Amino acid sequence: MRVGFIAMSGVRAENPKLVEAGLTMPGVVERGRVVASLPSLSLLTLAALTPPAVEVEYHEVRDLRENPTLPTDCDLIAISSLSAQILDAYALARRFKAAGATVVMGGLHVTALPEEALEHCDAVVIGEGEPLWPRLVQDFRAGRLRRRYKALPGEDFDLADAPIPRFDLLDIDKYNRLTVQTSRGCPHKCEFCASSVLLTNRYKLKPVDNIIAEIHAIRRVWKRPFIELADDNSFVHRAHARQLLEALTHERINWFTETDISIANDPNLLTLMREAGCRQVLIGLESPRAEGLRGIETRADWKLRQLDRYEHAVRTIQSHGITVNGCFILGLDGDDESVFDAVYDFVTRTNLYDVQITVQTPFPGTPLYDRLLAEGRILRPGAWSACTLLDVNFVPRHMTPDRLQWGLVELARRLYDPGFVRERHDAFFREMHRRHISPPMPHPVAS
Repeated sequence: MRVGFIAMSGVRAENPKLVEAGLTMPGVVERGRVVASLPSLSLLTLAALTPPAVEVEYHEVRDLRENPTLPTDCDLIAISSLSAQILDAYALARRFKAAGATVVMGGLHVTALPEEALEHCDAVVIGEGEPLWPRLVQDFRAGRLRRRYKALPGEDFDLADAPIPRFDLLDIDKYNRLTVQTSRGCPHKCEFCASSVLLTNRYKLKPVDNIIAEIHAIRRVWKRPFIELADDNSFVHRAHARQLLEALTHERINWFTETDISIANDPNLLTLMREAGCRQVLIGLESPRAEGLRGIETRADWKLRQLDRYEHAVRTIQSHGITVNGCFILGLDGDDESVFDAVYDFVTRTNLYDVQITVQTPFPGTPLYDRLLAEGRILRPGAWSACTLLDVNFVPRHMTPDRLQWGLVELARRLYDPGFVRERHDAFFREMHRRHISPPMPHPVAS
């Protein structure tokens, strides 16, 4: 028996005007290219959970696009996709089924809309795949594959039981970074976030020894890797964070992660992060205005309460030699057209090293999607190909959809102007020189 794991990749904006005007600027597409070049950690993990007697292979969908001939030697095909690529994933599933393979699908979109997915495949995995995959493979081999696989009540996956992903299946030359998950979930529960709502209802930690073992496995296929921690919010648990960072100081690797601004409250943690190889943190600031932050979390307005500290936090983190990639969402319910200047002014005042701007995006399965649909504010319900974070598919409260789309492009032109980017980067390096801190090393890439 042979299983083929197919990862979807290559997200781009749907709106042709946006492609023409906005996506020609490197700052807009840089993060998208990085995400598109990441292998699917979930599929590599499922491959590691597949019984040794079963042969496995891993493909990126971009490789299948370049080679129109599908792999025909697989009995079972597993496809994971985000919403933006789900229509392509469904088409691919139908092609594999027509070729005689059995197709199973999973991921955030399928978890949100399993009945939709079942119109195109033979079975779906709903929620976390690790506890379900071995059961599914066993059922398939026994000829009793079920249509739906979902964890039983009280059946909660422990990250201590996660295997080392099958990094050996990768053609490493195709990637500029690899991912390691150290935690799962986020306590903030933002209305727009799918991963923390659909996959787990609590914050989970992976044992440090397991994390280091995964890094060693990566090093066996890539001697000088650049690693992205595939976490929704790293370092929420400070004791675990310190234990992990102390272990990473011995690995001599460069890495990047996503976290929140609370790390700025702990200078000792920032120093340890720098010594452990952290080169950049991506932080969801979401908005520089109270009007934008109010109500975006389903539990409490934590980010709104931190707003007065935003500028100080960015400066504090960057003063420790760690660059900040600040993320802003345009079109939040409190936003009017003044938000575009507000974001630009915030970046100017803080010398934010990198910036990521997106538009509010109602992903299926999120509280945001349910609310906007109930309010009649989604322009094209079910238009999943617009879930790119760059296409506007809803009616903002205080501007038109066209003005929001225009504002994204015009703000991008200003933020990613080469002179403005150079000015911010130069300010960071001058501060490093003043503090006698060695600047971050360039990110090594697989080439």
